[in-house]
Amino acid sequence: MPTLQPLVTAFAPIWMLTAIGYLVARTGLLGTQAEQVLSRFVFHVAMPAALFTTVARTPLSAFADTWMVAFAAGTLVASGLGLAAGRWIFGREPADQAISGMAAGYVNSGNLGIPVAVQVLGDASFVAQVLLFQVLVVTPLVLAVLDAGTGTERGPGARLRRALGLPLRNPIILGAGLGALFSATGLHLPQAVGHSFDLLGAAAVPTALVTLGMSLCGRAAPAAVISAESGVAVAIKTVVQPLTALAVGALLLRLPPHHLLAVVLLSALPTAQNVFVYARQYGRSTTLARESVVGSTLLSMATLSTIVWGFGGH
Repeated sequence: MPTLQPLVTAFAPIWMLTAIGYLVARTGLLGTQAEQVLSRFVFHVAMPAALFTTVARTPLSAFADTWMVAFAAGTLVASGLGLAAGRWIFGREPADQAISGMAAGYVNSGNLGIPVAVQVLGDASFVAQVLLFQVLVVTPLVLAVLDAGTGTERGPGARLRRALGLPLRNPIILGAGLGALFSATGLHLPQAVGHSFDLLGAAAVPTALVTLGMSLCGRAAPAAVISAESGVAVAIKTVVQPLTALAVGALLLRLPPHHLLAVVLLSALPTAQNVFVYARQYGRSTTLARESVVGSTLLSMATLSTIVWGFGGH
């Protein structure tokens, strides 16, 4: 039976920073507008810097690995089911359907995926490929739906102009796109500028987690009681997504054991806090995003341990 210490080590910062955010909000230390201000800082400043530096240093050839097909299949199925549930079961509008899909299929590849990959797989390069796929493929699609669903334009021409202008209005897509440009062309920032971007990007994940914790203040037993809609998203995220990746990887692609473990393990990572940030920024209800992040993170301690055990320990 695999030891839980690597997983506990990986999860500890998530719980600590979320708890700090809760205490900050509970005491009113930063005022009543702190959650909104910090959320905007993450979305407009810190996260674009983090995505730019990460993508700029990741070879775009990472997409060529066969195992990424299995991960993409799991993401597609899970996100599609989440979106379908939001539309046909819970009657959500298109913008909220995008949040439902993201809550069900967008993994926490950054602050949790990296330590889990290092501790269990002994190699963090798998995470870079997942991050690249989510940043350059999944995120633009989700944000395009969110942007279209929250805009006031009418008519195909107006919607097309809004869609074409999305990269210039959305700092997340702009940062990732510029990073891809630097990666493809081999460009590099001057060392001092690059280091400044590193420092700024390093603030994205901890600030997002503190903001998530602040959003929990004033809500009864947020980690113990979740809505039916969030329960569906968490079930899809922690069970359906890794099982789909396992089926595609084992039955169709016949991946070697280590690659199969990597794709299933990374597919089973919990919902990323980015989902909460995007819902907050676009003025959607944050309940589903918040509960999905907290619920899937709690449950994934068990599911990730089960996966490692099922593959014979590591």
